Amino acid sequence: MDARGWSARAIGRYALFHVPPAVLLVLILIVVRRWLNLPAWFIWGFVGLWVAKDVIMFPFVWRAYDRDGQRDQHQMVGMRGTAMERLDPSGYVRVRGELWQAEVMAGCAPIDEGRGVRVRGIHGLTLVVQADNSDSPDLSPDKRSQVCS
Repeated sequence: MDARGWSARAIGRYALFHVPPAVLLVLILIVVRRWLNLPAWFIWGFVGLWVAKDVIMFPFVWRAYDRDGQRDQHQMVGMRGTAMERLDPSGYVRVRGELWQAEVMAGCAPIDEGRGVRVRGIHGLTLVVQADNSDSPDLSPDKRSQVCS
């Protein structure tokens, strides 16, 4: 894997998915060129922009092409994140740079925006979280255990 998390498989899947439309575009532009008498630089410039668009979009969509990462969603259990809004009982959290729908684990107090959370389970596409109090200096160990009953 690359430092960004890109796997060779994700890059290959992305390329295989985007090559056929690019080839079809070239064929259509060749046919259109004969009818409209377009210059060759216009055709190849348009194709270059099309390829540049695909290259620019890859960093934003690569996770959709990484099946190995999708299989490992259970590995999210135990990960830390941040509440992006008050979770009472549900809202959004950011875990590993991704925004997820989340709900507070049963028996736990609501979680305020900006607080750390820890993933305790996954229910469909919703993370089940509880407040992550392991780094909170303002809570004593006995108060940490009272956050969830």
